[in-house]
Formats: sequence, structure tokens, C-alpha cells
Amino acid sequence: MAPPSRLLPPTLQILRRRFSSLVSPPSKVLLYDEHGAPDQVLRAADVPPVPLGDRDVCVRMLAAPINPSDINRIEGVYPVRPPIPGAVGGYEGVGQVHALGPAVTAPLNPGDWVIPSPPSFGTWQTYIVKHESVWHKVRNDVPMEYAATVTVNPLTALRMLQDFVKLNPGDAIVQNGATSIVGQCVIQLAKVHGIRTINIIRDRPGSEEAINKLKQLGADEVFTESQLDMKNVKSLLGALPEPALGFNCVGGNAASLLLKFLRQGGTMVTYGGMSKRPVTVPTSYFIFKDISLRGFWLQKWMNSDKVEDSRTMIDYLLGLVHKGKLKYEMELIPFSEFILALEKALGKHGSQPKQVMRF
Repeated sequence: MAPPSRLLPPTLQILRRRFSSLVSPPSKVLLYDEHGAPDQVLRAADVPPVPLGDRDVCVRMLAAPINPSDINRIEGVYPVRPPIPGAVGGYEGVGQVHALGPAVTAPLNPGDWVIPSPPSFGTWQTYIVKHESVWHKVRNDVPMEYAATVTVNPLTALRMLQDFVKLNPGDAIVQNGATSIVGQCVIQLAKVHGIRTINIIRDRPGSEEAINKLKQLGADEVFTESQLDMKNVKSLLGALPEPALGFNCVGGNAASLLLKFLRQGGTMVTYGGMSKRPVTVPTSYFIFKDISLRGFWLQKWMNSDKVEDSRTMIDYLLGLVHKGKLKYEMELIPFSEFILALEKALGKHGSQPKQVMRF
């Protein structure tokens, strides 16, 4: 069977060849030449047009978020990071197909929305040219900020719910960092599958408002850390079952509080360490409760043989967004105001929603 490019009308085939014989438009990028504080080392630069190879796709970026891992890469503390100098920031985002090389066989056309899948370095730029295999077509009837952020956080939540303990409707999980994007996704995805959630948040001004927001998303119970400063936290569960699975993204005391809830033989999965404090586990938890400690890193999972699986899951997650069953707070901010977006992402303006740059 002829590749899709050969099945196109002659006029569109000519346009493809014409685009591919040219180059991408000039691009504006955010790059860094050394590791350090993002608001000090990141700078905007103009880069010249890039030639399209036969099977390359040129994408005009629409939106890309600032994730904590993006910050850590710029700081030089993340395990995997692009080489410097000349590293372009960003790891996920959504764009629109601008032009295709003449030998592209993927079912893509100009105007389609695509994301890099698995994610790839360098999404903080206005135009990207990469091989067709990098791009995954996604639906364009959801807000662009959801398409831009669907991979790192929502997919992490989905994989953790499915990969460690077999959960049945009516079972419960417990998590700290519940106000994070992953935490909010865990609550909503668990609700879709009939799983109950026990959620721990830190004590802070406005915690009552945070509790109400999480319950509106479907949280069964939400506790502040100070509420759990007691010996028998399980007395707070009421009719909820003891959780078999817990998600830790904080470490320190918040991880210890989570462990108190786990049932005999329960598992705690650590996927972050926002407090920068170690996870400390009493010996008795291993001997008498047979607790298991695991870790999850989405980048390692996606770099295995899970590309097609992850794309199917991304489509599923965006379907939930379209149905109104998955949502989280974000702020779209113009690409030209990247310094302000970075400051907000770094917490210099107090608690802020996830920052998503709009190109």
C-alpha cells in the first residue's frame, strides 16, 4: 500500500515538496549555556531556519509548561539533562504541524496538533524540526494547556495507580502532596475507577480552601499534617478501608505520616522529594507490617518499550479532559513574559498554578 503522502491530492503533495525544499521559519528559543538559577542563566535567543529532512516534521509550538524537572535540569541537578552550552529548555508541550518532509509516512497534515512522545528536550522554542517518529497526533478539541501538559503529570498518576498494586473498586490509596498536579490527577483518576483516596496536605494559610477544592475533585478524605500528629491515624478513616498503596512526593515527615495509614503488606511509591528530606522508616514497619518501598520515574518507564502504550494512555487521558473528568489549575502566560513565568514557577510570587507558556 502506498504511504499516506502518496495518497494525498496532487496539490497537497506539491505543497509538501515545496515546504520541504525550504527550511523552517526562524525560531525564538530559551536556552542556557551553564547550569544555575533558571531566572539568571536562561536567556532568549534567535536561531536561524533549519532545513527539513525527507522524513522531518516542522512544528510550530503552541504551548509548553514549566515543570519542576525543567527547573532541576537547568540547575544541573536532574539525572538526565541536555548537553551545554546551548541547551534549550523544556521537555513537553503541544504544537501544530507547520510543514512535512516529502517522505513522511505518518498520518500527519499541516494544522494537526502534535506532542513529542516520548517527551524530548527543547520544547521552549517557537519552531521545532524533528523526525516524524517523535510526534504523536492528539485531539484539538481540548484546551491547548492540557495537551501541553498531559504527559509528565497525568501519565505519572495513571501509571502509579496501575503498576504497583492491583486495585479494585472500593479499595483505597493514600498520598501526600495532594494539591500537586499529580495529586489532583490521582484523585480524579481514582474516582473514575472507583478507588477511594486519603489525601495529606501541608499546613499553610488557605488550607481550608485547598481541602474544599480537593473534595470538589472527588477526594474522600483530606487531612493537614498537623491533624495527623496522633498515634492512631487509622481511627480517622471511618468506613474507608486501610489503603494498600501510597504515593509519596514530599519525603521527610510527610512520608512518615503516609506510612502510618498503610495496611499490612502495603506499598509506598516515591516519585518526588519536594521537602528535600530523606524518607525514614521505622524498622518495625518492615518486620511487623511487611511494608514495601518502591520508586517511580516516568522518563525511565517511557524510554523502555512503552512508546505505543504511553500514546494510547495519552489519548485516554485527553478523552477524560474532553469529558470534564480530568482538570487541574494552570496559568497561560505569553512566551515573551518567560521571566515572570519562571519567577512564578520558582515560588517567588507565592503559591501559583502551573505555569504554561503560550507561544
